[in-house]
Amino acid sequence: MIPIEQFNALRPEDILRRKAGAEENVDAAVDAILSDVRARGDAALLEYAKKFDGAELGSVELSREEWDAAVARVDAAFLETLRQAAENIRAFHTRQVHKDFVITEHAGIVMGQRYTPIARVGICVPRSPVAFPSSVLMNAIPARIAGVEEIFMVTSPDKTGAISPEALAAAKVAGVDRIFKVGGAQGVAALAYGTETIPAVDKIVGPGGVFVAAAKRKVFGLVGIDMVAGPSEILVLADGGCDARCVAADMLSQAEHDTHAAAVLVTDSEPLARAVAAELERQLATLPRREIAQKSLEDNGRIIVTESLEAAVEAANQLAPEHLELCVAEPFALLPRVRNAGSIFLGRSAPEALGDYFAGPNHTLPTGGTARFSSPLSVDDFVKKSSFLYYTREALGKAAPRIADFARREGLEAHARSVLSRSEDD
Repeated sequence: MIPIEQFNALRPEDILRRKAGAEENVDAAVDAILSDVRARGDAALLEYAKKFDGAELGSVELSREEWDAAVARVDAAFLETLRQAAENIRAFHTRQVHKDFVITEHAGIVMGQRYTPIARVGICVPRSPVAFPSSVLMNAIPARIAGVEEIFMVTSPDKTGAISPEALAAAKVAGVDRIFKVGGAQGVAALAYGTETIPAVDKIVGPGGVFVAAAKRKVFGLVGIDMVAGPSEILVLADGGCDARCVAADMLSQAEHDTHAAAVLVTDSEPLARAVAAELERQLATLPRREIAQKSLEDNGRIIVTESLEAAVEAANQLAPEHLELCVAEPFALLPRVRNAGSIFLGRSAPEALGDYFAGPNHTLPTGGTARFSSPLSVDDFVKKSSFLYYTREALGKAAPRIADFARREGLEAHARSVLSRSEDD
């Protein structure tokens, strides 16, 4: 079912092979949805709720009464889990907050940089089969820490028009302000353009399927976005001392997301490679989402055998995975060699699911090899940087000849004059 390949026999383009979602053409459908929501607002959203979700909605906004009633149905044990997870996420992300700085080292000159939060943010929360409370926490908490004034959440309702109580409890714990029963590309459109009920936001964040990803890409520029995320992926880098059961379980934890997810094992142990391949077959037999996971492994799963752990790290750097597990005896020895990964899980007791739900680092991560140049969602995604500078007339006079010369060498005489006019004697 899942191929076992030798690293030395693979070309670079084979290492980077990614099938996930490449064949899907959704642009025309997304363009139509974006245009429709922009033109008809709430009326379009209500029609899409009926068409895509089977829900007859009276309003696209979740009322406070609905919200409170749903949260009241969540059991106390899970509420405590949400609170502990939120505490861990806050503790991690609070350390990401930057401080303004001011430079006054030269007479008559003041320069600096200040951080200001984005005013209004919209969070997309996928429903598969229910809205994910983990995504609510991971997106809303950094926004709140950054100082965002208004946080909106959009997610598809079920056929009764309801949203999962667990997701609503997470929204309450995380500090979401308003919730709208809108998902997919139409949710992105509503956040980007605004409707009668939903105010337009300044930035849209959060995961979703190919329709959400395409919609976010298309509205970028009118609003900001966090990233265009693709299907989930995991690379388990394991040595011969690993338990094949654990490695297979970790690979399946991503394969069960959807048929486009990618699960890869890279190891320097041929016996472990064979044991994991067999274990995947055994565990699939009892997995509730077996058909999805099996299709994912058949299309995108791989087991790659290398001559050494150093070569395994190089393979991982070429793949630049969303999630990288260093399931080895000495993970901290390999960590400095890792250049490209969204989130790194160290050792044999740190499964990827730990990061999905509870530990603290963000689980909204770069996919599709984009970890080569991009980073996990963070507080930085919810703030803007502005530089500022002040010169006295005397300070400007000292610099003016050089600035004017610089401007004239670029053929911009007005630039030169704008500086010289302020530094010349009256």
